[in-house]
Amino acid sequence: QSEDSDKSSKESDSETEVEQVSGYHKLLATLKTSPESESEEEEDESESEEAEESEAEMDSEGSQESGEGEEGEEDKNDVPEEAEGTTDTAEQMLSQEQADGTDTSCDPRHGVIEEFTDVKHEAEFSLETNFMEEESGDCNADRRDSNPFKQHMDKELEEKEIEKMSTLPKTSSQSQWPRLGQVIFSSTLEKHKTLKANKEVDVKQLHLHKPLESTWPKVNKQLLSAVDKPIDSSFTPLQRELFCIMNSYRDLFYPERNALTNGEEVRHTYCLHALNHVLKANAQVLSNNAKRRDRKPGTDTDDHRDQGLTRPKVLMIVPFRECALRIVHIFISLLEVNDKKKIDVSNKKRFKGEFGSDPEEKPPNLKRPEDYEAVFAGNIDDHFRIGVAILQKSMRLYAPFYSSDIIIASPLGIRTVIGAEGEKKRDFDFLSSIEILIIDQADIYLMQNWEHVLHLMKHINLLPLDSHGVDFSRVRMLNLNNWSKYYRQTLLFSALQDPQINSVFNKHCFNYVGQVAVRNVPLTGSISHVVVQLPHVFRRLEADSVTSVIDGRFQFFIDKVLPEYRDAIMSHTLIYVPSYFDYVRLRNYFKKEDLNFTHICEYTKKAAVCRARRFFLKGEKQFLLFTERFHFYKRYTIKGIRNLIFYELPTYSHFYSEICNMLKATDNGVDATWTCTVLYSKYDAQKLAAVVGIDRTAQMLQSKKNVHLFVTGEN
Repeated sequence: QSEDSDKSSKESDSETEVEQVSGYHKLLATLKTSPESESEEEEDESESEEAEESEAEMDSEGSQESGEGEEGEEDKNDVPEEAEGTTDTAEQMLSQEQADGTDTSCDPRHGVIEEFTDVKHEAEFSLETNFMEEESGDCNADRRDSNPFKQHMDKELEEKEIEKMSTLPKTSSQSQWPRLGQVIFSSTLEKHKTLKANKEVDVKQLHLHKPLESTWPKVNKQLLSAVDKPIDSSFTPLQRELFCIMNSYRDLFYPERNALTNGEEVRHTYCLHALNHVLKANAQVLSNNAKRRDRKPGTDTDDHRDQGLTRPKVLMIVPFRECALRIVHIFISLLEVNDKKKIDVSNKKRFKGEFGSDPEEKPPNLKRPEDYEAVFAGNIDDHFRIGVAILQKSMRLYAPFYSSDIIIASPLGIRTVIGAEGEKKRDFDFLSSIEILIIDQADIYLMQNWEHVLHLMKHINLLPLDSHGVDFSRVRMLNLNNWSKYYRQTLLFSALQDPQINSVFNKHCFNYVGQVAVRNVPLTGSISHVVVQLPHVFRRLEADSVTSVIDGRFQFFIDKVLPEYRDAIMSHTLIYVPSYFDYVRLRNYFKKEDLNFTHICEYTKKAAVCRARRFFLKGEKQFLLFTERFHFYKRYTIKGIRNLIFYELPTYSHFYSEICNMLKATDNGVDATWTCTVLYSKYDAQKLAAVVGIDRTAQMLQSKKNVHLFVTGEN
C-alpha cells in the first residue's frame, strides 16, 4: 500500500512512551536524508505489486534452515532498510492487497475520489423527510424510553459546570464487581452515585428500543451456551456488567478483552448499545418530524431540538475488515424480528464481497498459536471505512458519511479521510456530533500506528467548517455551544493496559457523567508459563523521567549489558526489541561497531528472513536483532537461541513466555548455558507486573539491585 498514506508515522512509532522524544527525531532525520532511500523506494514499489507467495513455503522449517527460496518473492509491504522509518506501520505484512471483489478505491494508491458510496437510497433513508411508521408502535419511543438515553442527552449543563470539568481534577472511588473485578469510577462534576453490578437483568427494564427487546436474547443465545448456567437468559455475567456501565452512558475502559475467550461477548454487547442508541435517536427525530408536520402555524418549535450538527452518531474503530463484517452481521440479526420479517439491506452483496474472505486463500498447514488465529481470522485488510444508515426496518450500507448513523472504520481508513494540515482534500466535519465512540482491540493499534488514534482524538467533536444543510432549529444546544465532547461516551477495549492507551482514556475523554476503568492486577504473570529451565536476570536501569528512559536504556545496554555478550562463547544471542526506533538505533550501532549480527524486523524481505534465521541457527551470526512487531505479525519459531536479551519488556506479556520457550526448539544438550536478561525501569511497572506478577513487581521496584529468578518449568 502507498507510503503516502501516512506522512506522520515517522514521528509516531515509539511504542512505549506517551510523549514524543526529540532524540528520536534526530535519528529520523538521518533516515529521511539517506542518499540511497529514493532509488530503494522506487525499487520497493515495483516489488510491492507482486503477489505474496504462500506463507506455507516460508514456514517450512526445511526450506528456512537450508535457505531454499532465498531468491523468492519479497514481502509486498517491505521497505528498504534506510527508508524503513518513513512507511506507515499500520499497513503491515499481513494486509491483503486486493481480495476478490475488493473495492480498490479504498486503496490510497487509487485515491479516494472514486470511493463507492450509495447515492441511490438517499431519499429513502433521509431523516428530514421520513416519519415514524404508525404500526411500528414506536411513536412514543422517546417518552417510553425516557431513561437512560434521554436523561443523558437532555441534560443541560451550565457554563460553570463546563469550566469545572476543564479545570478541576477528577475524584475517584473504587468498587469490586463479581465479574469485572476492581472497577475505578472517576468524575469531576458530582460525588459518585454508586453504580452496582446487576445480579439479574430483566430485558424489559433496560429501556431497549424495539425490536431489540425480542431479538437480543435470540442473537446472544449462541454465546450463553458456553457459560455455566447464567442467572438470566439474555446476558453472560461479563455482558451484564459491561452493559450496566454502557447503559449508564459513562466512559468505559476494559483492558481484558481477549479475542480467544471473551471477544465476541464484548462485540455483541457494544453492538447492542450502539444500535439501541441510534434507534432511539432516530425514532425521536421521526416522531418530532410528525409533530412539526401537524403543528399549527406560528407554534414555537424549540421543543424539537433532537439532532447534532451532522448526522453520524456512532463511530466504531476496529482493526480489520473481518471485524466490520461481524459487526454488520450482528446489527442485521438484531433488527430482524424473525425469519419472516427480514430487513432490507442495501448493497449487502457488495459488502460481503469486499469485507468477506475466501477460506481457500489461507495457506495450508500453518501452525500458529490459538490467539493468533483468533486475531487474524478472515479478511485482515486494515484500510477501510463504511457508513451505515438505519431507518426503522431498513439498513443502508455504504451510506455517504453525512447520511450515516454509524461509521465503521480502521484507524488508517479514518486517518486518510481526516488528512493532515495543509492538504487540500480533507474532511472531519462528520466527526463533529459523534455521541458514542467505540475503540475496539486498541492494543492492535500499538502494532499498527498509534498516531492514527491520536490524530482521530484531536479531530473528533470539533465545530464543523460547513453547515452541510443542517436545520439549526433542530440542533441541540449542547452541539451549538460546542459542548459535544462533554456528552460523548467513549468505550475503549484492549487486551492489555498500556501507558499510551491509558493516556487516551485519561486525556481525551470528557464525559460529564464520568469514567469507569477496570484495573485488575496480575497475580502470577506470564513467567509462570515458561516451560524451559532458565535463569532470568532482571537488570534495573535508572531514569529521571519517561522521556529520558529511552536514551538511558540505550546507554545502559551498550555500557553494562552488551560487553558481557561480546565474547564468542556467548553466541546465539537473540535481542528482542519492542520499539522500532530502538531497533534502528541498535542496528546502526552494531554496524558502526562492526559486530557479527543479523536482524529481522516487520519490513525485512522474506529471503532476508530466511538467511538471517539460517545464519543465526548455524552460529554464523552471533547476534540476532528481532522486533516485536515481526513476532506479532508472523509468530515464527526462531531456532538456535541460547542467550536471550529483552531490551525492553514485551507489550504483550505472553510474548515473554513464547520467546523464552523458543529455547526448547533446539535441544542439543547445552541448556545449562542458557541465559535470559531483561532490562526494566520504574516506568515499566505495568509490563513488569504482567510478566512476574504484582508481588514480585513491588519488591523489584523497591529494590535497586538486579533480580535473579529461576524458572523450573513447573512454576
